[in-house]
Amino acid sequence: MKELPQYKLDPKIKAVWRISDAIMLTIVFFCIFLVGDIAWLVEPTTHGWSGPYCLICLIVYVACMIGFMAVVSPLRYIRWRYEMSKDYLDIANGIIWRKRTMVPFIRVQNTDTKQGPILRAFGLASVTVSTAAGSMEIPGLRADEAEEVRDKAAELARLAKEDV
Repeated sequence: MKELPQYKLDPKIKAVWRISDAIMLTIVFFCIFLVGDIAWLVEPTTHGWSGPYCLICLIVYVACMIGFMAVVSPLRYIRWRYEMSKDYLDIANGIIWRKRTMVPFIRVQNTDTKQGPILRAFGLASVTVSTAAGSMEIPGLRADEAEEVRDKAAELARLAKEDV
């Protein structure tokens, strides 16, 4: 099997992932917690299950937060790699299910960079390479590096189409 791609993401992406995961987990927690809370508010004396339900929700929430912050984000960072050659973009990622994607530049239709508010706060951006089959994203590159990768991918796609 071919060696893994050599380039890694910017280490600041771990903080971005931690913030995004914390926001997502908190929203899910409040939606699930709300069921027990509403049951207790509607009839506090007849619903003896709402107190333990809310406590279990809180314990699961704290455990998930610790797991995502301490384990998932660092592992995701370690497993994420990319590389561009003159013919293709090679992306390797995944914690449990490892995924390796090779995108031939002759198939590339467009390249984009994007920054959400969290990425922008850390000076990072994502590069998206689109083909007819879908889009592949390289998250967490420095903003200037993301522009270089986007421009290089667009140029390699243009050159690949000229060679045909």
